[in-house]
Order: sequence, then structure tokens, then C-alpha cells
Amino acid sequence: MVTERSLEVLRVIVQDYVASREPVGSKSIVDRHGFGVSAATIRNDMAALEEEDLIVAPHTSSGRVPTDKGYRLFVDRMSDVRPLSSAQRQAIEVFLGQSVDVDDVLARTVRLLAQLTHQVAMVQYPSVSRARVRHIEFVPLAPRRVLCVLIADSGVVEQGVGEPDGELGEDALAELRAQVNAQTAGMRLADAASVLRGLAASLPADRWTPQSREQAAALCQVIVEQIESTRQERLIMAGAANLVRTEHDFSGSVTPVLEAIEEQVELLKLFGEMAQEQHGVSVLIGRENATALFSEASVVASGYAGSGTDVARLGVLGPTRMDYSNNMAAVRAVARYLSRLLGE
Repeated sequence: MVTERSLEVLRVIVQDYVASREPVGSKSIVDRHGFGVSAATIRNDMAALEEEDLIVAPHTSSGRVPTDKGYRLFVDRMSDVRPLSSAQRQAIEVFLGQSVDVDDVLARTVRLLAQLTHQVAMVQYPSVSRARVRHIEFVPLAPRRVLCVLIADSGVVEQGVGEPDGELGEDALAELRAQVNAQTAGMRLADAASVLRGLAASLPADRWTPQSREQAAALCQVIVEQIESTRQERLIMAGAANLVRTEHDFSGSVTPVLEAIEEQVELLKLFGEMAQEQHGVSVLIGRENATALFSEASVVASGYAGSGTDVARLGVLGPTRMDYSNNMAAVRAVARYLSRLLGE
């Protein structure tokens, strides 16, 4: 039977092993944590934990290390996630507050998370299925090159260059701009794409020739492609070097894990399957991950959302031997600040 003292022994085993990467023995527990009982009593507690598959001896006559089940119980028994220090919170606000657009804030987010946790940091681009068109702009760059800009109320700004077969004059571009914004401003992006596909055909025949309509259609198609690109699931990551530094925590090569991270498919699937747990943070540990490549890794994630966007996820991935409390606090704090920033 696992007693409350045994569970406290599990807690210090997890903490000491995470800090030192050395198996934890009964003598070191007595010396460092002052349980007020003998080493023999602690050994009995450890035997009970081992019987429940919460700890294991990696080598004969060695100390003990947590199992996936042990880490899970440790995480589940956290009464609270310790908050970040005031200096850490200020660093988040200052660093992310300097962002100039959505792409910049997400790039800064993963760099910051990687620094705070010393893990691989990941952030999923927000889905903009609920976002609406704020403005569409056409800017002539050269006789047959036009910069097409889509601005959504979610803060997303997409740009692409259209190269119509022929030159549209400034007056024609101005009329097209006015027509596009009159018909799509305030409209959901998916609906705006449908309107844009047929907009050129509705331009008045007395001012638009068949050729100029085709040129207008080519520019509208650039905006449509930008809208479609915002609906694709993708991740931005930072801190892969952190995983390489912990390769000794993996029984085999860490290369397949790095390759899976780079390909993103499995991570996006994993993010989609994660349910929000206690403290607003989700944790998958070792073999809880459906993908065998991540069977020796843990993922800590939380959701965030901005104005006009669906909930997306950000988080960190590293070996199961990680500082769960710190990582959960960092992920939660960054997710909350990112939601607030994107919602402004």
C-alpha cells in the first residue's frame, strides 16, 4: 500500500532525479530531506512505490528513478503550479510586447519558451476560421507587378505579389480596391474567398474589358490563396539544440525524435488530441503519447486564442526527466499573455 509518506518520497525522488539525472537512494533522501525516519523505513516506502510501478531501479543495487506512471502521479498530485517570478513575467511582457505583427509575436513566443524551459518550444499558428476581413490593399510595384495585402481583424497580415497578364492603371486598381473592400470588409475569410472568386466577372462592362477583368481576377486570386494559406495547420519551433543536450535521457538516438518534430505532422496530430487538464495545462508523459517516437518524451501544452481566432496550442517537448512544475508554469503564463496580446 502506498502511504502519504511514500507519495512524499516519490515527490523528492522525481525532484532529485530531474535535478541531478542520478538515481536516488534511500540514504540521500534521509540526508537531504529530513523525513525523520531511518533509511530502512525509506527503503520500505521505496519498495512500495516500486511494487506499484512508480519507480524502478535502472541497474542492480542502484538508486531508483521515476517511471512514466510515477511522473504522471507526481504531476496529478500538484496542488498548484508555482507562479513564475516577477522578473520572468516582466521578461515575457517586454519581449513579446515588442512584436510588430502575428508572425513576429509567434517567433518571439517560441524563442522565449525555449529559454524559460530549456526544451523544444512549439506554437501552433492560430486558425482564423472566425476571423474577418479588415482591409484589402493593392499596391503597384512595377507595370505588371502588384502587391496584394490582406489584413484580418485577428491581426493576421498576408502579402503576395500578383503578376497579371497586362498592366492595370492606377484608376483601375483604385476601383478594384474599392469594389473588393465594399464587398468583403467585415466578412469572414472563408466567405470573402467565395466572393472574390466571382468578383471580377461582376465589374461593369463599360469600364472593364475582358482582358482587364482577367487581370483583376488574377489579383483577387492572390488574396484567395492568402486566405487559404491562413487555414493550413502549421507550427513554428525553437530550441532543438536543447533536445540534443539531453540526448542521454533517450535510450536510443534522439535523431528520429528531431526528424518527427521537424516534419510537424505527428506534433499537430498530438496537439489536436490533447485535452486541457488541471491548471489550464495539458501534459502527456512518455508512453501516453500515441506516437512511438515520443515514448521517451513529454509534452506540456496550453491553449491560446486571439480576436477572431479559434483556440490554438503552444507548448514544449523534452525528455520525461523534465522540470514539470517550471515548464507548466512557463507554458501557462506565456499562453495567457499571448491570448491577451492577440486579443488587443
